Amino acid sequence: MSHAPACYHCGNPVPAAAPWTITLDEDTHPLCCPGCEAVAHAIVDGGLESYYRYRTELPERPDERQAVRADTWSVFDDPGLQQQFVHHDGDEGHVATTLAVEGITCAACAWLIEHRLNAMPGVKSSAVNLTHHRVRVSWDPDQIKLSELLAEMAAIGYNAQPYEPDQAQARLQHEERMNVRRLIIAAVGMMQVMMFSIPIYVSSPGEISEDFYALFHWLSFALATPVVFFSAMPFFRNAVRDVKTGVLGMDVSVSLAIGGAYLASGYAVIFGVGEVYFDSVAMFTFFLLFARYVETRARRRSGHSGNALSGALPLSAVRLDDEDNERILPASELRTGDRVRVKPGHSVPADGIIEAGESSLDESMLTGEYLPVTRRIGDEVTGGSQNMESPLDIRVTYAGREARVAGIVDLTDRAFASRPRLAQMAARMAHLFVLRLLIVTACVAAVWWFIDPSRVLWVTLSVLVVTCPCALALATPTALTAGHGQLRNRGVLITRADALESLSQAHRVIFDKTGTLTHGEMQLMQTLPLGNIDEADARALAAALEAHSEHPIARAFRPFRDATVQANEVQSHTGQGLSGSINGARWRLGKPEFAAIQPLTIPDEGQWLLLAEEGEPRAWFGLHDAIREDAGETVMALQAAGLKVELLSGDTSHAVASLARQLNIDTWQASTSPEGKLERLQQLQASGETVIMVGDGINDIPVLAGADVAIAMNGATDLARTRADAILLSPRLMRIAEAIQISRATRRVMRQNMIWSVCYNASALPLAAIGIVPPWLAAIGMSLSSLVVVGNALRLSRWHSSTVPLPYSPTPVPA
Repeated sequence: MSHAPACYHCGNPVPAAAPWTITLDEDTHPLCCPGCEAVAHAIVDGGLESYYRYRTELPERPDERQAVRADTWSVFDDPGLQQQFVHHDGDEGHVATTLAVEGITCAACAWLIEHRLNAMPGVKSSAVNLTHHRVRVSWDPDQIKLSELLAEMAAIGYNAQPYEPDQAQARLQHEERMNVRRLIIAAVGMMQVMMFSIPIYVSSPGEISEDFYALFHWLSFALATPVVFFSAMPFFRNAVRDVKTGVLGMDVSVSLAIGGAYLASGYAVIFGVGEVYFDSVAMFTFFLLFARYVETRARRRSGHSGNALSGALPLSAVRLDDEDNERILPASELRTGDRVRVKPGHSVPADGIIEAGESSLDESMLTGEYLPVTRRIGDEVTGGSQNMESPLDIRVTYAGREARVAGIVDLTDRAFASRPRLAQMAARMAHLFVLRLLIVTACVAAVWWFIDPSRVLWVTLSVLVVTCPCALALATPTALTAGHGQLRNRGVLITRADALESLSQAHRVIFDKTGTLTHGEMQLMQTLPLGNIDEADARALAAALEAHSEHPIARAFRPFRDATVQANEVQSHTGQGLSGSINGARWRLGKPEFAAIQPLTIPDEGQWLLLAEEGEPRAWFGLHDAIREDAGETVMALQAAGLKVELLSGDTSHAVASLARQLNIDTWQASTSPEGKLERLQQLQASGETVIMVGDGINDIPVLAGADVAIAMNGATDLARTRADAILLSPRLMRIAEAIQISRATRRVMRQNMIWSVCYNASALPLAAIGIVPPWLAAIGMSLSSLVVVGNALRLSRWHSSTVPLPYSPTPVPA
């Protein structure tokens, strides 16, 4: 059996009878698609065929839909847009920018990009950062445009776009670079100081001359100085800040240990009196910096990382005019009411409504759902979603800072700005621990002064180092960050820090019905006229009343609107129905006891509304709202987790009873007003229960505001979202059960970290105080304790619902 030949450019199988080839060194090589053919010819025709000899890995397959003409990239020539990422470079009129590049796989890719760009007229220089897949280009704007540079890179198979981080990202990147440099200086200093210290430790008395002793000490002094004044500088800076604010942190004890050992060792070298501890200083600084570097990288990878979401919106958009002519412009210039065209493979630049086209959209960045969803004319789309199949014409509703993704960023920032009670308790413990540690250290130093003055310094240093509360300070932030990141990946946005803790301690989950357990898309399934009215007239009268309502039920009557039938003086009676005047008569539509004077029996199970004229029944309307696909699975998961599930709804008893029976919910109430829901909630809270409320409408706002944890559905009203402690970005109810599992796992990890850190410090302190632990071992022990805490928290980043059980041990509810 013969195998299809591999594409010479990308390595994919070549289809049978494929016409695409490239000739190189008089040999003809097969290619798999027009995209590879275009790229391969661009490389060879540009005299860069050596790329194929240098490369060590195959590149990604080029996107055949990606145009390589300069006008595709013309939006980036806009002066207003260039102000964000193009900067002056020197005094010769050159400008420079950094580009984020897709498709770089090996050093040959960097060689190809640099040689191709440097060969272009007007390009001063180009340099590829192979680690971060970025290239910095400097050019003369009078000779060549940025769009031409981008088009050239696309021509050889590397799509690029300007890379310009926001201020938060730039600050984080600067800090990360400085942390790496400090870590390198500390590592080099530690190794060199140890090299000069080991001969002193292993030699016998008199084996090394006094001159060599002095030389080794002075060399260690010189090497430890940059470690202290550069690598350890953040510790001193933070310690000064803590002293000024009166809140003692772990950097106070760290700074005392490093500074005290360095000054004492320097005094010993200069005046020839005392012991030298430069090796301990360098080693302690290195291990502490390494532990913090690992912790910082882990938190940034698993949690809140600058503008991860705010970068979801594309830089450019295709706006349509009244004649459907396309114009590329910066996405920041879009306004409400603009029409944009989103081509396949491109991201939606703003929130809007589809006016033409049908396609699948990838909304995973926002909802955590990795399967594409189909959107049609009239459907809403969210900025940041990626179009997968067909072009879409969209009318912009919210753009820029008003877009949903911007609101998510703001809510996330609000959650990270506050800390739950357990984290605040850990912070207070760390502060008190440092204060008591300083008192204990002073006592230990005083005792050793009488026992053995020659050992006072290094015993004191060991006590300060080994009991540094790094692990205690990291116990809750690392777990919280990992937990928030895991929830965010699953489409659950926490907007209040305490919500995570309350979720883990919940006893009961209360669901609203319409729009929560059901889709909230009412359909009129049956009309039963009463008296001398026909079905069409009855539906038209009901539609005239519902035209004045925004309730989900009103949408079921929209198809039956009749312009000749108008309702006046319409009033909405919360939880009951509507009343209004039509042709001089008073009509009511809603629950039977509200609409009719005499009580009536509902025709059948389900949700029924009664239309009445002056209190006399005229028609029954049978409505149906489909249950969410995973509602039953969610209720079962919550009950299996030990939570009580309750249904509170303003709908009729028949409809609520039918739904509760289908979902196996034993506790339910129907015909409940918003005030009644809040009263029921307060009754449960008074009995000692922690209650989660899940809702989506304006009528749910009082009970959402009163709940211990309020969860708003993804389609909730804006007002309901502002009262929510958590928002489901995905329509899947199962995310609620997963959020409770993750919150319990997060709380469990936080407790484990705090127990570990307290036990470590409690056991390490007496060992250091009696002089068993030397400073270098104290530094290793302290660093390892911090890494244990970080590693334990990172387990949350690999959380899977199938691997984490649902232990349930909240505070018991009083009988």
